[in-house]
Amino acid sequence: MGLFDALRRQGTAEGAGSGERWAILGIGNPGNEYAGHRHNVGFWAINRLAREFGVDFNHSKLASKVEVDFEGRRVMLVKPRTYVNESGRAVAELMRNGLKVPHLIVIYDDLDMPPGQIRVKGSGGHGGHNGMRSIIAQTGSGDFARIRVGIGRPTVQGVPTWDPQVVIGWVLGNPPPAQREELEAGAQKAAEAALAIIRDGAERTMNAVNAKGKGRN
Repeated sequence: MGLFDALRRQGTAEGAGSGERWAILGIGNPGNEYAGHRHNVGFWAINRLAREFGVDFNHSKLASKVEVDFEGRRVMLVKPRTYVNESGRAVAELMRNGLKVPHLIVIYDDLDMPPGQIRVKGSGGHGGHNGMRSIIAQTGSGDFARIRVGIGRPTVQGVPTWDPQVVIGWVLGNPPPAQREELEAGAQKAAEAALAIIRDGAERTMNAVNAKGKGRN
């Protein structure tokens, strides 16, 4: 039973009904040609949340987004319509409309974790991810929760590679069916973890999620 089910079964959490405004943002590239890429696993998680809540996205210049209610909290589900490197522009728009940085949760891909594994942190730097770099530049802070979904690192002759051209082809590539299943499972877990952060806090969620698997801090 996942958190989608568990959260329905549990009682109301402390702070529920407070009317707090939150945003869960997935990093990815817009357009059908990018939809199945590993780099878009953050979008996959947001799409899963939208399906769970039974809502459709509204489209603005900077983002596809829709607001849902989760235990009395107003939660905006967001997919930037900029490219990954400019993800922060969508966050800046949310902040102009009243979002506070500590109430932002970002879901994105990570090359240095096994496919489908997730890891939660309550704050931090960009870790070399250009989408996160853009968001931190726009907010002026890394004090927001983030959920990394492993996509694995490409190999050349069985050896992990950091060659830029190989890496670009990997992140902007469609995974084979077996790995797609792993990434879809990771997107599901990330979506559930995002709700858990809102309900239970980043630290409690981090302790629960990160204990289930090893990954880069």
